[in-house]
Amino acid sequence: MPYHKNKQQAFQAAQQGVEEARDLFTEIVRDSASYGHQLKHLKNEVNEAYQQIENALEVASEHQRIQLEQFREDLQRMVEEVNNFM
Repeated sequence: MPYHKNKQQAFQAAQQGVEEARDLFTEIVRDSASYGHQLKHLKNEVNEAYQQIENALEVASEHQRIQLEQFREDLQRMVEEVNNFM
């Protein structure tokens, strides 16, 4: 059963990473003095979430794989929106 547990843990880590990136994304105040700091923090969280997704994809079930691909698309949309604002 350890394989199943590792698969689930990897998926949950990726899911949590994406949720943290989403939270930061929604909290960014674009015209605040701390925007640069917020953006740097978001970039770090997005990069970490991408890495967690890649790790999870190595052991994911087919159902998890579909969700992980959706997570990756969500992150890409966040990055594009931030880049379009700048």
